[in-house]
Amino acid sequence: MDLEVTPALTVPERELGWRFSRSSGPGGQHVNTSDSRVELFWNVAESAALSDEQRMLLLSRLAKRLVDGVITVTASERRSQLRNREIARAKLADLVAGCLAPAAAPRRPTKPTRGSGRRHLAAKQQRSATKRQRQRPTAE
Repeated sequence: MDLEVTPALTVPERELGWRFSRSSGPGGQHVNTSDSRVELFWNVAESAALSDEQRMLLLSRLAKRLVDGVITVTASERRSQLRNREIARAKLADLVAGCLAPAAAPRRPTKPTRGSGRRHLAAKQQRSATKRQRQRPTAE
């Protein structure tokens, strides 16, 4: 079954690779006998599903996670291999969709308003007065 990342991008099943191994974690004695840990890998550098722009964007944004142009996602949260496969597919789709999303607009720094500055100072003065009233009276 193909992996739908976004409505515009679907990764064919033949481009995805799977590797299974024994998982640590919940499962008792069952965990020692079944290969429930899942590794899903996809070669971003050679994928036919990507346009050149998408490929360059993914290669630059995923540079630290790529090994020879291949992205790997693991899942071992559940006891079932089938459930871990579903989780790995969702993780890969979310990761790729997040990297293909346009960058957020840069934040423009703003100054506090005059009213908020006044309220801030008034709150500080009120707090100071409260603490002053708690002090032991001075003998004059």
